[in-house]
Amino acid sequence: MRYGWHSIVKQAFGGLACVAPAWREPEPKPAYDVVIVGGGGHGLATAYYLAKEHGVANVAVLEKGYLGSGSVGRNTTIVRSNYLLDGNVQFYEKSMQLWEGLEQDFNFNAMVSQRGVLNLYHSDAQRDAYARRGTAMRLHGIDAELLNREGVRALVPFLDFDNARFPIHGGLLQRRGGTVRHDAVAWGYARGADSRGVDLLQNCEVTGISVESGRVTGVETSRGRIACTKLGLATAGNSSRTAAMAGLKLPIESHVLQAFVSEAIKPYLDQVVTYGAGHFYVSQSDKGGLVFGGDIDGYNSYAQRGNLPIVEHVIEAGVAMLPGVSRLRLLRSWGGIMDMSMDGSPIIDKTPVEGLYLNCGWCYGGFKATPASGWCFAHTIARDAPHALNAKFRLDRFRGGRVIDERGGGARPNLH
Repeated sequence: MRYGWHSIVKQAFGGLACVAPAWREPEPKPAYDVVIVGGGGHGLATAYYLAKEHGVANVAVLEKGYLGSGSVGRNTTIVRSNYLLDGNVQFYEKSMQLWEGLEQDFNFNAMVSQRGVLNLYHSDAQRDAYARRGTAMRLHGIDAELLNREGVRALVPFLDFDNARFPIHGGLLQRRGGTVRHDAVAWGYARGADSRGVDLLQNCEVTGISVESGRVTGVETSRGRIACTKLGLATAGNSSRTAAMAGLKLPIESHVLQAFVSEAIKPYLDQVVTYGAGHFYVSQSDKGGLVFGGDIDGYNSYAQRGNLPIVEHVIEAGVAMLPGVSRLRLLRSWGGIMDMSMDGSPIIDKTPVEGLYLNCGWCYGGFKATPASGWCFAHTIARDAPHALNAKFRLDRFRGGRVIDERGGGARPNLH
């Protein structure tokens, strides 16, 4: 069913009997041309673009839980393309362009809100770094504005500009950045992929990967063996574990990233604002709650829950930037698993196992990358070669030293 005014009228007068399921619940076939492991945003987007852009519809997406139960539903919904280095700039701008046309493309309201992303700076060195980043963005045709202190004050008057330790000097603003409803992204891609013939198999956990003579032949699952010609892994924070089933050891660590939401308040914050000195970011949801987060937990973990020291650290940073936050009640928190690559940039590539493809290493940037990730991964699987936009996200860059170290902080996951 295509959503529009006519379907709204039909459902208004027809009741629940007129509401069709958004996607089918098929039984697994014995074999597929392509199997995607991971029913999150990246896996679903890959299946959608495989069918839509490349005509590959004999595809199955395997999800061990329910669709969207992983990292795509465990983030703070921020989208942006304010990157500096060659490779990241073009890739994330492609993602931004896809975000801007996403709802019309898959006929689903993803609540795309281009409210602006503002990165604060607190020193001359940070200002120079943001000036360089903004120049790089504009050279690639991406919007960027370097604001002084008064420019920031006009946008966000409730900030603590005179904090003795980290006074706010200005900020870098990308007005096209903003937020997107993360659950709707998963549902929209799932619905679009299903309508093109992709089988979405929920509660289907992969327990093994079959490799014969250096080529992948299928997967063992909790619902039986499924053969395939090509296998794509898009398992977010569990990438190391799924790749290990095929004998691959990845340059990745898994860490918890916590997020928080406050009680609902009146409209208070229009933009997404990041606190450069404290690694804190915040926006206000449509329901009124402040949605915010900070650093990853410092130890490796696959558990989707965090520890109290990071809670304290994030709240301290939030209060330092927005003193009014101290008067709010914290409504809830949650944790998602980040697969942290050693240079802070992702991996979208073929692997040494023929027919096996890898999509991982998203660090903090997984959600905003969703459309371009699916677009490029689908191209890589369908054409058996990387797209120009992910040509630099090769797995072997760590062996050859061609890393894309966006932050320049070195190969330490806890610095990204």
